[in-house]
Formats: sequence, structure tokens, C-alpha cells
Amino acid sequence: MLVGTMNHPARDLLGEIEWIGQLGFDFIDLTLEPPLAEVRRIDIQKVKQALRAHNLRVVGHTAYYLPLCSPFESLRRAAVSELKICLEAFAELGAEWMNLHPDRQAPFYDRKFIIDQNLQSLQELLPVARERRVGLMIENLPGSFNTVHQLGELLDAVPELGLHLDIGHANLMVEHNTTEEILAAYGQRLRHVHVHDNKGGSTDLHLPLGTGTVDTTHSIQVLQQTGYNGTITLEVFTPDRHYLEYSRDVLRRAWRQPTAAIMAKHT
Repeated sequence: MLVGTMNHPARDLLGEIEWIGQLGFDFIDLTLEPPLAEVRRIDIQKVKQALRAHNLRVVGHTAYYLPLCSPFESLRRAAVSELKICLEAFAELGAEWMNLHPDRQAPFYDRKFIIDQNLQSLQELLPVARERRVGLMIENLPGSFNTVHQLGELLDAVPELGLHLDIGHANLMVEHNTTEEILAAYGQRLRHVHVHDNKGGSTDLHLPLGTGTVDTTHSIQVLQQTGYNGTITLEVFTPDRHYLEYSRDVLRRAWRQPTAAIMAKHT
């Protein structure tokens, strides 16, 4: 398992890389978005040097608000163009995967339109992703893309698309946390994981681990049973990095615990 965290897009990227490296993380979940981490604003060569100096790997993250299913075709195409530029940058930085957030903002349109528009955007991105050897993965989102059926509308249609599982999101706007059922259906497609805490409902709080209702230990045990041993981002948003360090220790402790307990539960 590799543990990382995300840069704050409103702070200097080189400074963000420095403190992430100093805290001993394995990688940066690099989000390329305004105001200070927009792809055209950063110096790729300086970022590469900083990553190398701090021995940090990169996972590609993109803005969650890009209009990939917009009814305005010009806006949808602009979002795709922006993501193509991100793909090029992540390829230069050595990232193997870049995440996408399925778009659901198309008022007055039905589900089929939303899915078709997202798929059209994906199909336009795939040739660049293949050429640059950066895989695409979709993140589960509360409300519209947070169950097996909802995610399957995209994953089943695009076999090469990876799954980016956000365990905190899986606890929102659902009757129960959907982590286990998503992994049962698409665990073999899993490429990256986010963990953070919240209190259920509809508010995406991004709390330190152990301060909400997400059962981190159980979720990690289920994750381990898929055979996953890759990158996990602590998406804990706090101005006090003590809570981020604490969450890192909670995650590592949960990872070290044997899976016997969950195996016994299902026998």
C-alpha cells in the first residue's frame, strides 16, 4: 500500500509538494485546477524536479466540476479539451492514472442523456489516454454515481475504464455504505482509492478518520480481500496537518490488521 494526500489548488504547488514529502507520504494526488494549480500555470519541469527531490509518485486528479455532460456542446467539448491537456501533463509527470468525475449537471434531461454525454466525452479522451499511456478511471460520486448499477452504466460500456473508489463518498446519500458492493462487482477494475470520514447524509465533510460514521477498518479489510495493494489518498481537508498525520497512522494501523474478522463475518 502507498499512502498519499492531495495538494490544495489555491496554494503554491511547489510548496504543497514540499510539505507532502516532508510528512513522509509516498505520492501526491495531484489535482490540476485553478487558481494556482491550473495546468497552464504550473512549470512542469520544476514540478518534476520537486517530485524527484521528495521521492513522490503522482496520481492524476482533475476538477470535479468540469461539464462533461453539458447540453451546451461547446462547453462539453471545452471540458474534454481541458482534460486532454491534463492528460499530457500527467504523462510528463509519470502518472499512470488520471481520475474523472462523471458529470450529472444537465437539468431537464433524463438519465440516458447524462450517461450518453459522459460516454461521448470518455470516448473522445481515450485515444489521447492510450497514446500517452495514462489510464482513465472514474470516481464514485454521491447521488448519481454511487451504486453498482449507476457506476455500471459507465464501467460496463467502457471496459478499459478503471474504478477510482472513494470510500467517504460511498457513505453519502445511500441507505448503507456501498463500498462492499462496489468492490464485489468491480474490484478487479480498482485502480485508486480515497479515504476520509463524514457523518452520512448529503454533506461531504472530508473529516479525519475516526471522527464520523465511516467504518475505516471494515472498509480496508474489504479492500484487502480484493487483493488491492495500490495507492490510497487521505482526502482529509483540514488546516491543521496534525489531523492528517493522525489519519495516516489510523489508515496504516487498519491496513496491518488481519482480515480474519471480516472473513469470519461472512462464513
